Amino acid sequence: MERPGSDSRSRRRYLRVIAGLGGVSLAGCLNREESGDPTDVDAGEVDAESDGDTGIEGENATGSEEEETGAGADDVDGDDESDAGSDGSADAESDPIHPGYETREVVVETPDGDALGSVTAAVADTGKLRRLGLSDTESLPEDRGMLFVHASVQDLTYVMREMDFGIDIVFADADGVITEIHHAPEPGPGEDGEDQGYEGRGKYVLEVIYRWTEERGVSTGDVLVFDPVE
Repeated sequence: MERPGSDSRSRRRYLRVIAGLGGVSLAGCLNREESGDPTDVDAGEVDAESDGDTGIEGENATGSEEEETGAGADDVDGDDESDAGSDGSADAESDPIHPGYETREVVVETPDGDALGSVTAAVADTGKLRRLGLSDTESLPEDRGMLFVHASVQDLTYVMREMDFGIDIVFADADGVITEIHHAPEPGPGEDGEDQGYEGRGKYVLEVIYRWTEERGVSTGDVLVFDPVE
């Protein structure tokens, strides 16, 4: 595995968690980028790229370098990506949790390299996938998650739009260091999660089941380690 931003050193991406898991992107994320305003994101993300969509359960970003996302991420950070999903592995279509998604094994380690936990994460690296996020996921096992990939480090806000379950939202910088961690409960009765936003700064956002990080002693400064997403 190689740390993000250190491709010259190896072919594996080593993400170090600095500030904490901040930002729930599982259910859906909307990521909208507007100069000056912070980005709101659902547990997924909304991409304001070519299709101009803003807001599906996922991250929602509003602000110069912020993304708004939620239980599915709506990405609008200006990433020059197509809406086509990532190419998955041979077993991608048969995956019962996130069929058709490319996946990465994400290991959370301490700064000293001690493993704290790991999940198989579906990769959301396009506007369409970030917009959808986890909003279309009925439930999330403890060993699964979703990894949101942005073009660069930026301020993000993930919202719990249309999420059916609670999640932990972990923000990490370009090196994989955790900068922020949020415990986001599922929206209450009669609520759609639109006003339930969680802010953080990073290039990567990992969403896992609610309290996953707390149960494993994960904190800001720990690191996300996974193979490169290209």
